[in-house]
Amino acid sequence: MIKHTLKKHPQNTFEFIIDISWDEIEKEYKLAFDVILAEFSFEGFRKGKVPSAIGEKHIPKDKVYNQLLKTLLPRIYEDIIKKEGLKPIIQPKIDIVKAKEKEEWQLKMEVAEKPTVELGDFKKKIQALKADKKKDEIWVPGKEKGEEPKEQAQAKQDKLLNETLALLLKEVKCDISPLLIEGEVEKRLTQLVDDVQKLGLTTEKYLQTKNLTIDKLKEQYSKEITDMYKLEFILIDIADKEGIKVEQTDMDKLFGNIADAKERASARSNAYFYASILRKQKTLDFLMSL
Repeated sequence: MIKHTLKKHPQNTFEFIIDISWDEIEKEYKLAFDVILAEFSFEGFRKGKVPSAIGEKHIPKDKVYNQLLKTLLPRIYEDIIKKEGLKPIIQPKIDIVKAKEKEEWQLKMEVAEKPTVELGDFKKKIQALKADKKKDEIWVPGKEKGEEPKEQAQAKQDKLLNETLALLLKEVKCDISPLLIEGEVEKRLTQLVDDVQKLGLTTEKYLQTKNLTIDKLKEQYSKEITDMYKLEFILIDIADKEGIKVEQTDMDKLFGNIADAKERASARSNAYFYASILRKQKTLDFLMSL
């Protein structure tokens, strides 16, 4: 028998404690063993023809338990998600609490849903920001006024966009699940270690050159990742509420600008990705038009 209890945490994070009876584990163990035995080779026998008695002596139990978890955990996860009506946005974090032979097993599984976004009166705040900017541009006698160079105008536009996004990060409520942050921090740290080793350095030496500690680096990564996710979800929520869509004509125009046929075909195969980029750009254009 498999049963679970659900506990909801802040930031749309959910924790499940899963209890699996030993009878269930035994049944799954036999299934996992048969899967491995079907691919097992032993002297004097062809692959898949090794008797169970010989397989039991020579196939490590750890290998069978690993196969058991590989097949059982996805089934448990899918069943729980369906029963609880959840829509996770990342893969679950799974910890084995206890797993002894002849005893009930217990697992802890954590998942995160899309965060709740509270936009508030973001339009008025953006408009107020722009109004303050325009005050600095009012022409007064004695002040030269001419056509602004294109590069300078673009720089001002980019600065205004960055200030608009910073305002959204500050004013809009959107609490990101720590599960998203932890996973991304670990990915970045792993990549950093790989990159540093290629340079022939240790992580400690590298951090010393940057005047950082591992804790400071994790804090820095966590802040960057939190802001990145928060901004993504805010822009998605704005697009949803404002009915911002990507039309087929937008996609056709995008693909039509790709001259190379092979690259164009590749882009079409990733249409969802390009559509999300276009929708994000349309949302940014909307913000700048307020």
